[in-house]
Amino acid sequence: MSCGISKADFLEEEAPRMEKWLKNSMHGEMQYMENHFDKRLNPTKLVESSKSVISLLLNYYPQDEQNKNSFKLSKYAYGQDYHHVIKSKLRQLQEFIAEEIGEVNGRALVDSAPVLDKAWAAKSGLGWIGKHSNLLSHQVGSFYFIAELIVDLELEYDTLVTDHCGSCTACIDFCPTQAIVEPYVVDGSKCISYFTIELKNEIPTSVKGQFDDWIFGCDVCQDVCPWNRFSKSHSEPLFNPHPDLMAMTKKDWEEITEEVFKKVFRKSAVKRTKFSGLKRNIEFLK
Repeated sequence: MSCGISKADFLEEEAPRMEKWLKNSMHGEMQYMENHFDKRLNPTKLVESSKSVISLLLNYYPQDEQNKNSFKLSKYAYGQDYHHVIKSKLRQLQEFIAEEIGEVNGRALVDSAPVLDKAWAAKSGLGWIGKHSNLLSHQVGSFYFIAELIVDLELEYDTLVTDHCGSCTACIDFCPTQAIVEPYVVDGSKCISYFTIELKNEIPTSVKGQFDDWIFGCDVCQDVCPWNRFSKSHSEPLFNPHPDLMAMTKKDWEEITEEVFKKVFRKSAVKRTKFSGLKRNIEFLK
C-alpha cells in the first residue's frame, strides 16, 4: 500500500474540468455524477474542520489472468469486492491513529461519498493523471484502488509529481470505442466499463462489434500503457479469484446459470451488474 497526504483545500483546478465534462454529458446515464458538486471539490463539506486528505493506493494486479478462450472481466473484479476489503483496512488505520495520538475526527472513504479520488491522490504526490485519466505511478503503474481518510488533523503534506506520459498515445490509439476523446479526457458514455456496468438499459447497437470480448469493465487503456510494465502481483489473498473463474471458457459463460453466478461472484464486485446484466453483456457479444 502507498500513502500520500495533501491539504484539505478546495480543488479549484478541477471545478471547470468537471463542469465541462458534465455539460457535455460525458457521464451518460450516471445521474449521480451531477449530485453534490460542491462536496466533490471541497472536503470540508464532507468532514467538518477537515485539514488533511490521506490518500492510499492498494495494488490489485493479479498473478494469473483468465483463460485465453474466455470473455473478459476487468482485473479489479477478479477477487472479493474491494469496497469491503479496503474499508476494513481503513478502519484499522483509523484505530492505529487513535491509539497513537488520540481521537481524531475523520471519515474513511472507498467510493462511498462524492470524492474525486484520482485528483486527491495526484495532489498527495502518489502519481500523475495519465492521458487515459487514471492515476499513474513510476513504481506500480495504474492497477490499484484509491481510498481516502479525511481528517481534522494537520499533517506534513506531500508534493506533486510531474506528468510522464510524454508523446505516448497508446491508450488513445487502442481504446476499442474511442472513448478517450482527447488526452486526459474520457467520455464516460462511450466507455466499455460504462456500457457493461453502469448502463441499465439495452446497449446501443452502434457499438456492436467493438467490445473486444469484455463483459464486465475494460482494461485496454491500462494494458497497453508502457508504465504498467512495472506492475507487480498483489499480495492480498482476498483479491485472488475464485478458482472456477480462471478456467471458464466462452461456452461456460454463455451457459452460466444464476446458481453458478452466485457461487463464483458471491463476494465479488461483479454482483453490481446482477445476473441479468451479465447475461445481457454476454448476449451482446454474440
